Amino acid sequence: MSDASPAPVTAAILVIGDEILSGRTKDKNIGYIAEYLTNSGIDLREVRVVPDVAEEIVAAVNALRTRYTYLFTTGGIGPTHDDITADCVAQAVGVGIDVDPRARAMLLERIKPEDLNEARLRMARIPFGAELIENPISKAPGFMIENVIVMAGVPSIMQAMMDSVAPRLKTGARVTAETIEAGNLPEGGYAEGLAVIAKAHPGVSIGSYPSMTPAGFRNQIVVRGREPEALAAARTEIEALLARLQAERT
Repeated sequence: MSDASPAPVTAAILVIGDEILSGRTKDKNIGYIAEYLTNSGIDLREVRVVPDVAEEIVAAVNALRTRYTYLFTTGGIGPTHDDITADCVAQAVGVGIDVDPRARAMLLERIKPEDLNEARLRMARIPFGAELIENPISKAPGFMIENVIVMAGVPSIMQAMMDSVAPRLKTGARVTAETIEAGNLPEGGYAEGLAVIAKAHPGVSIGSYPSMTPAGFRNQIVVRGREPEALAAARTEIEALLARLQAERT
């Protein structure tokens, strides 16, 4: 019987849009998706931002979808000429694309038939073989094809789509994070000892995070891991290191 841990479920995010790269629109989706995935036991490994250029989108989709369990995209599925994400994803996975009757019916829940012009119908163009992702807010759906999840860029709509698609995703063991206060100990004082502890516990992620607070400078050390025993062992060693260094300062 193997003692090997199950392979982690991994993900990447591809943010699409000139408005993000120009700074006109400030991204609010990356942090939300990252936290959502972490709470689901999915490791977010990479984030990319690309312009509204077909070649760039196709290349990024193909690079990321083959590297990770899931690829989440945001942006570029609206009614205007520069909303080309659906076409690019279809090209990347090698399928055709056209108006999907299911998606068209969803749009008609919100739009009168006489108002469903060619521009609005662009939002119903779905790659062949894709599953739709419901959008309870504006009705224009996202979609999932193979391991690529295509969602809107508007944060409230994207968040609703995440809730819709989440039950279809594989998940892994959740990561537990614990914070250890290092007080006003400088990072340089404990960096070497922390490196030794990190090397001794390869299954635990250890990070040091300085900050300025109203009370003054402080450091926090965060340990993350899926195995409670390994996490507890690393925490005990870190606390012992900090206690020894504090004692040496007094």
